[in-house]
Amino acid sequence: MAQTLQVTCIGKTHCGGPHERIDYIGGSAWRFTEAQAISFIEGGMFDFFVNAGGRAVRVVVASRSGQKYLKTVGDGESPDNLLGLRECRSSASMGGG
Repeated sequence: MAQTLQVTCIGKTHCGGPHERIDYIGGSAWRFTEAQAISFIEGGMFDFFVNAGGRAVRVVVASRSGQKYLKTVGDGESPDNLLGLRECRSSASMGGG
């Protein structure tokens, strides 16, 4: 069974369309690149969620023009719930869980 982690911050690339802007996601003591998070979701290792309006909304893998990216179940094509999160502090290290 997958471990569930809450996403509380992200890192943005500041380029491309909304589905291309997330570089990494993070939580209280962890940070994963978008590619790592996609692999973990697809492999059943981790489930991720965000708090949107007081309720847990699951993060899922989506695809646009053959490119995989992260978004929440409640989003349309654009990962708005994730893009609305604060930027992670640069002092946190990649990996962990």
